[in-house]
Amino acid sequence: MPWNAKPDAGRLARDIPKSTFWPSDPNGLGQVGCVYTAQGFEFDYVGIIFGPDLRYDWEQNAWIGDPSKSFDRVLRQGRDAFVDLVKNTYRVLFTRGIKGCHVYFMDEGTRRFVQSRLE
Repeated sequence: MPWNAKPDAGRLARDIPKSTFWPSDPNGLGQVGCVYTAQGFEFDYVGIIFGPDLRYDWEQNAWIGDPSKSFDRVLRQGRDAFVDLVKNTYRVLFTRGIKGCHVYFMDEGTRRFVQSRLE
């Protein structure tokens, strides 16, 4: 799926909207967006990939951030506050779905921790 299709992208399928329009265009269902293009919008449902940039460590009983696993240049610059910034990013994404949220966790321990808070 296209990820935040840039306005000057030349190889997009005909019906894929550019990044500035994917949240409001009906054809945006065929595109993936990041927190920066999703914030300020509400959707019926959202899907989130909870990546390896933030994981819960059961032994340390703490969130562990790994800037090397992040593709967000803005977040990587805030190394001292990286964990808090990434947690806020996921919080924003988790609050975009009005009816529901589907999450894929890349780390099993993190999935178990989040699930333990929902039960």
